[in-house]
Amino acid sequence: MSPVSTLKIDDDLGRTLLFGRAPRRIVSLVPSDTYSVIALGAGDRLVGRTTYCEHGEGVATVGGTKDADPAKILALEPDLVIANQEENVRRTLEALAGKAPVLVSLPRTVEQGIAHLARLARILETGPQGNAVVARGYQLVAKRAELARVFVPIWLDPLMTLNADTFGSDVLARAGLANAFSDRLRLYPLAADLGKGDAIEATGRDVRYPRLTLDELRARDRVSKIDAIVLPDEPYAFSAADEAALQAALPDARVVRTPGKDLFWYGAWTIDAMPRVIALAESIRAHEVS
Repeated sequence: MSPVSTLKIDDDLGRTLLFGRAPRRIVSLVPSDTYSVIALGAGDRLVGRTTYCEHGEGVATVGGTKDADPAKILALEPDLVIANQEENVRRTLEALAGKAPVLVSLPRTVEQGIAHLARLARILETGPQGNAVVARGYQLVAKRAELARVFVPIWLDPLMTLNADTFGSDVLARAGLANAFSDRLRLYPLAADLGKGDAIEATGRDVRYPRLTLDELRARDRVSKIDAIVLPDEPYAFSAADEAALQAALPDARVVRTPGKDLFWYGAWTIDAMPRVIALAESIRAHEVS
């Protein structure tokens, strides 16, 4: 009898997961990963998802991305739980540790997102369908020359944006859109981030999502003109009044809205999203030169 081969896969936390066979019962705690599993042809193996997952109709839910219930997850007897270091909370992942295989990702570039997709295809042994999806991902166009400079708010009260060390910023860069706050680190506490107090050491904390004031936004525009405000529809739903306030701060910038998924969903979604983001960049550029 030939020995059973074991697949060794490292996740983005540097942990090694061992698989003696392709997982048959999958719980996804990340909406974009739920989409990727289905796109790879393994949707019939999903037994659990979050309430925020828009795909996988009929699959049991285990809570939200931030409050997923470990007991509900384990009750589904998964042989793979797909998680994300940024989307999911540590206490959930720690509660699952040693009780179910948990693959944790944290892609910060488009390339890393496609590599994660390829990793899933390998673990799930999705065959020709999965291979074809991954191949399309590797054929995505290279980073384009800069067409315009944009500000992308992701939250309000406090006003928040993202810097270059984020997946969304890399999507923008690949499309030819320069992130106006690519170099801005998040400071702690909030008063320091808003320029109203002294900063403390940020060791171990996420510094990729700075909080801003409208005054800082105006100052950044004076130093280097911001061509457009790109408003995603998630994770925050900006109202018409929110848009007007941002427009007042940057009266010469064009306001454009875009699906947040196109900027923030890594993996299979990115493959079809990139042409849309490129078209967005070209429309901003055309407006600037007209």
